[in-house]
Amino acid sequence: MQVGYIDYLNCWPFYYHMFEKKPLKGINVIPGLPSALNRMMKEKRLDLSPVSSATYADIKEDVLLLPEFCLSSVGYVGSVILCSNFPIEALNNKEVGLSGASHTSRVLLKILLEKFYGIEPYYLQAGPRPDLTAHDAALLIGNDAMTEGINQAPYKYDLGELWLQKTGFPVVFAVFAVRKNVIRDNLPSLKAVINSYRASLQCLVQEKENVVIRARQKYPDISYDVNGYYDTLQFEFTDNLKNALKYFLSAAEELNLLQKVESLNFLEDI
Repeated sequence: MQVGYIDYLNCWPFYYHMFEKKPLKGINVIPGLPSALNRMMKEKRLDLSPVSSATYADIKEDVLLLPEFCLSSVGYVGSVILCSNFPIEALNNKEVGLSGASHTSRVLLKILLEKFYGIEPYYLQAGPRPDLTAHDAALLIGNDAMTEGINQAPYKYDLGELWLQKTGFPVVFAVFAVRKNVIRDNLPSLKAVINSYRASLQCLVQEKENVVIRARQKYPDISYDVNGYYDTLQFEFTDNLKNALKYFLSAAEELNLLQKVESLNFLEDI
């Protein structure tokens, strides 16, 4: 069974148990940027993976969502940042470099700027770490938004915080999707992965210090309070977060940024 892993600090709490305590037989874990995992799910090269929430609109016919898990923040997140040489209100017709690493964050920024600020910059596709020497503003996500260099930007905006201010909703950045055929053909392996995720989140509660220590060792370039970061994130897919995701998908569809999503389709409890 092919299982994706977002190779960022924020996804580590789901895989700590699998990587550090009890590896799973028959499970091949494939690390990558969100964009790479999104593409692999579209191409049916992964069986289960966290994917950008926006990507669900593209693969909704082929997958079901795991109902227990997500990557979310209520307000400030610290790892999805718009760095800018100008105030956000002055970005109309300016050049904004978009990280190619994530789908949800790009859509989130476009909704915020168009719907709530009424401005339309020129969006330029960039690598995972666009900078302000080549752009008027740059969207950085994940580990790339958590380094020392980000503090040099004249203006910084946390998109999770902006989204909460403008909409009243949290942001669900990523969801966990499983291909429908896997449910039928690989049920024991699927159950093992889900139980491993559950055990890993329990480790975050019961032995958080160990989870944080290993996270720091795995991602040494991050200059950030890892312990506090994990307090900021939401990993359990509550009803409130599911409603927040529905709002995001609806707002994106209204602006023709994503295909229409009639409903969220979840895997039944197994």
